[in-house]
Amino acid sequence: MVVLITGVNGQLGQALQSVSGNYPEIDFVFCSSSELNITDSTNCESVFAKHQPDFCINAAAYTGVDKAESEYENAHAINVIGTKNLADACKKHNSILLHISTDFVFDGEKITPYTEDDLPNPTGVYGQTKLDGEQALQTIWEKHFIVRTSWVYSQFGNNFMKTMLRLASERDTLSVVNDQIGTPTHAVDLAEALIGMIVFCHANPVKESQFGIYNFSNEGQCSWFDFAKKIFEVNNKTITVHPIPTSAYPTPARRPKYSVLDKSKIKKTFGLTIRKWEEALYPFPSDK
Repeated sequence: MVVLITGVNGQLGQALQSVSGNYPEIDFVFCSSSELNITDSTNCESVFAKHQPDFCINAAAYTGVDKAESEYENAHAINVIGTKNLADACKKHNSILLHISTDFVFDGEKITPYTEDDLPNPTGVYGQTKLDGEQALQTIWEKHFIVRTSWVYSQFGNNFMKTMLRLASERDTLSVVNDQIGTPTHAVDLAEALIGMIVFCHANPVKESQFGIYNFSNEGQCSWFDFAKKIFEVNNKTITVHPIPTSAYPTPARRPKYSVLDKSKIKKTFGLTIRKWEEALYPFPSDK
């Protein structure tokens, strides 16, 4: 079984590499943006023709939420054109595509967890380009899984946890937003879930009705303020954290006020067990 992974130098790409050794039955093909530029359709086709993957995990994305507000063309090229190119290549080579999307496709106005059937309504360029990428994929190739996730962090790349730990080493007090509610997702847990889906599909013929959109994050919910406090607790950092409203920390892109994702569908379909967000923090101290 050949699994091709794009965006290998990103946070999820590195997480997938970190767990790949646990699956000797899978021949992983890890591609950086220099080896597979998803915005180049000819490059996509040549890589797929060479490796003939059974599955492709698209871990490549433009994820700069605030920068996207002034860099629409770059965000569109990667999140929309790149996704379309991968969908075309997967269709030609009959590869199942696992595509990563985001809670930012929603406006955050709900007060109960979002399901896969809720109507998207992005409020910024990043969320809009991710939704446009989803729709392009759905139009082109039916053998796909769109996995929406939220608040991704890990020991890899740049993320909220690493920023908090850096700030804790530089100052005594910190103010963090406490009126945005969601669920942190450890990138390694997401990586394991994606590979778990592939292993399941390889062992069980996939019904047409099983393709489509799925939600994945760790379990539970919290504010960014709660998340920060737990990060400091787990890593034995002494710092005073003050809760502040979103209005006190303006950003170019509007964040969803509430973006907790309902994971019932992915757990039922693939038999996944998902850790609570608090538990997921513990194996990864700040020295890694």
